[in-house]
Amino acid sequence: MARSSSGVFVAALTAAALAGVGFLAVQAEAAPDKPRSSHAAGAGASGKGEDKGKDGAPADSGTGTGSGKDEGAKAAVPDVPAASGAGKRVVYALGQKRVWLVGADGKATHSFEVAPSAVNPSPGSYAVTSRDATGTGSDGKAIEHVVRFHSTAAGVVFGFSAAVDGSLPDPAATGKKTGAVREMPADGRAMWDFALNGTKVVVVA
Repeated sequence: MARSSSGVFVAALTAAALAGVGFLAVQAEAAPDKPRSSHAAGAGASGKGEDKGKDGAPADSGTGTGSGKDEGAKAAVPDVPAASGAGKRVVYALGQKRVWLVGADGKATHSFEVAPSAVNPSPGSYAVTSRDATGTGSDGKAIEHVVRFHSTAAGVVFGFSAAVDGSLPDPAATGKKTGAVREMPADGRAMWDFALNGTKVVVVA
């Protein structure tokens, strides 16, 4: 019986050894430095790798909305009217109903359309005389960023301002002879920041 038990024991050891050898073979096959696994890791779900650019992103991947337009680009500023003076100034073209904010270098930094009231100032050179952060327009609207540059003997005051609600006046509806020049709120803020007291205002036809 002892001899029979010994034989069983030896057979068990032999089977365990064979199992260990098989396990090591499987481990070697799955080792990370196995050449065939390196290409597979770089492939996509379809089995094809992506064509990547210099920064590692796909070569055909773009940024932005894909519209093909530069959304950060600003619209070109129209040319400043000729014979409108020199240096830093506000230029107001009556015929175009447009204003330019011109820097000391002679280049316009901002231009926008405006809505004049019933009375226009005569072409000429003026200067900002007073400013008010808020007020009430001749149409009863709450206004802001009021920049005045001229007044007549008849009491007509000319100045730029913007309605808080962004509305534009209808001169015919008020029936009043006023000289207010209405801007949109964003343009009113630009004017306010630019045209301090004493700033030249040139009105052209």
